[in-house]
Parts: sequence; structure tokens; C-alpha cells
Amino acid sequence: MFDLEQFTSDCRAALAADKSHKHVRDVVAWAVAAPASVMRALGEPKCAGLHKLHQSHDLTILNVVWAPMMTIMPHNHSMWAVIGIYTGREDNIFWRRLPDGSGKVEAAGAQALCERDAAPLGRDIIHSVTNPIPRLTGAIHVYGGDFFDPTHRSEWDPETLLEGPFDPERAVRRFQEANDVLRTDRDARTDDRLSAHGPRDLRAGMFDVCSTVRSGLSFDTTPWSATPWSASNPERPCG
Repeated sequence: MFDLEQFTSDCRAALAADKSHKHVRDVVAWAVAAPASVMRALGEPKCAGLHKLHQSHDLTILNVVWAPMMTIMPHNHSMWAVIGIYTGREDNIFWRRLPDGSGKVEAAGAQALCERDAAPLGRDIIHSVTNPIPRLTGAIHVYGGDFFDPTHRSEWDPETLLEGPFDPERAVRRFQEANDVLRTDRDARTDDRLSAHGPRDLRAGMFDVCSTVRSGLSFDTTPWSATPWSASNPERPCG
């Protein structure tokens, strides 16, 4: 049974034994090997967000929920990371700097992560992330440092692929914007169903909406105890 306190303790012990991601990857792999247990402990994902589970100068643990079809621009971490998927799928494109000193990057590889997969990322990795499926994806991300410290971190413009400073507030806004898109899509689906049914079929139409909510397109406040992070308001609920 996944227990967040024990998981954090195990990550700390792994980090004490080896400062690399070597042993932490084993801890994450063990956790996501039982995805239903992780889901029960953290709660079924309801909206996109960076949900902070633990933060310190040498270790950050996040419950990252990606909106359907959501993409994050190329970025680095300047620290190792381990990604474990407990529901859905996460596609990573890996990038490398061009040798001409322009600050631009080019695609260098890719990796698809599915439920129960756990993969390490090296300290110098540059990657972008896409959730390619039409439902929410949930993943445990563990970082060997303070994820929210922008020092020595960069992100690359999605159009020009030119390097710029990493902005943690902007990263949070991307998840909020993804939730806005999801909410608009949910409202459009509701309107379509209501317009397609007469008054006698209203109850049936609402049943369809409830089915949609159960499939993951819900915008209720996140049920887990760890709240989505915001530098300006760390208690701001998602959605």
C-alpha cells in the first residue's frame, strides 16, 4: 500500500545512500508498480497541476497531473529527476544545444512512458513533455534538488527554440491555462448534450455528463492533502 510519508522517507534514505538517482529510481519504480495503490493514496486526478508533496533544498517530490493533449516547452532542471507514471502516458522529447552558440536546441531523441514505467533523467537533460491521450495523466516526479529554485535553469521558446530563463510562475500558469481549456471543453460537451435532448431526456443527458466526469474530465478541487504550488499563493486550489 502506497504511503506518502513512507515513500518520502524511502527517497531520503535512497538519497543518503547515493546522491545520484540510482536508488531513488528503484523507490519510484516500486511505487508505480502498484498504480491503483498510488491512486488511492493521492486521489484520482481531477485537474492539471503541479501538486507539491515534499520540498527541500536537496529533494522535491511532485504529483504532476497533465491535462489531455497538454505540452510543456523544452526546459532543463539542472538536477537529476525520476519520473514514474501511475495513470495515463507521458511522452518526452529530448533536446540538445546547437554547437554554434546561438542558444537554440534541436531534437535528439524521445521516450514514451506508460503506466507503471519509471525513468531517470540526468542532471543536464533538456526535455519537453506531452500528454498525448484524451484524458488526464498522473505521475510522481522526484528531483534531486529544489525544483522551484529557478537558479541555473532555462526553458526554450516553443516557436523559436531560443533559450530563456526558467520562470516557475509561468510554469504554474501553463497548468492553469490547460485547466481553462479543459473547463471550456467540458462546458461545450454539456451544452451539446443538453441541446441534443429534450426535457424528458435531461436526466439521461446528465448521466452522460457524470460518466464524463468519472473518466477524468472533472474540475473539482483536488482531493489530496498536498495542494498545487504557486509562488505567489502556495495554497491556491487548482482549476
